[in-house]
Amino acid sequence: AVQPGEIAGLLGPNGAGKTTTISMILGILEPTAGSVSILGKDLATHRQEVLAQVNFAAVYAQLPANMTVWQNLYVFGSLYKVIGLKSKIKKLLDQFSLTTYEHMKAGALSSGEQTRLMLAKAMINEPKLLVLDEPTASLAPSAAREIRAAIRAYANEHRAGVLWTSHNMHEVEVVCNRVLFLSHGKILLAGNPNTLPAEHGKENLEELFIAVAHEKLLSE
Repeated sequence: AVQPGEIAGLLGPNGAGKTTTISMILGILEPTAGSVSILGKDLATHRQEVLAQVNFAAVYAQLPANMTVWQNLYVFGSLYKVIGLKSKIKKLLDQFSLTTYEHMKAGALSSGEQTRLMLAKAMINEPKLLVLDEPTASLAPSAAREIRAAIRAYANEHRAGVLWTSHNMHEVEVVCNRVLFLSHGKILLAGNPNTLPAEHGKENLEELFIAVAHEKLLSE
């Protein structure tokens, strides 16, 4: 579960099930058991209504390269039926430092610029659930810090839930209110990223992540 205004970190080694979980939340994969509920409504039976309140960004889900920055935001904003779309795009271009590139094709952007464009797209419909898979992976440290602050401010202002995956444990400690450790498709641990390591005999979140990855938790 992700609560309104909360940034929850979904953590785990490669193969733990993070992307599969995200794909189920986004309605791309159908769960073999259980259900996905967003804003109190079942995804399977209220798919269109629910997904209108969700958005997503990941470095592997790039936007159409032959469309400009502005065109990408306009097309996706139109799909979400955003009211006052042109003014919304202007605000996002400014927020993510993309105004200079608005007429440039997305494929010509640097990896960091493409990441900022994907995050702008992810906020175009002011989603109540924002799913971010390694959102700052290709950003310079200063840019990553600004993006983390922007996402934190967005969650607070809109009371939106954010599900955030990352292999950067320092980033997770800074940005996440709560973390969920996945192992073999199951939630192994959950709690406050600043106190959870000590509860399991580890000095920091990175040590705990390594222990989970190697299945060597001292508490077990």
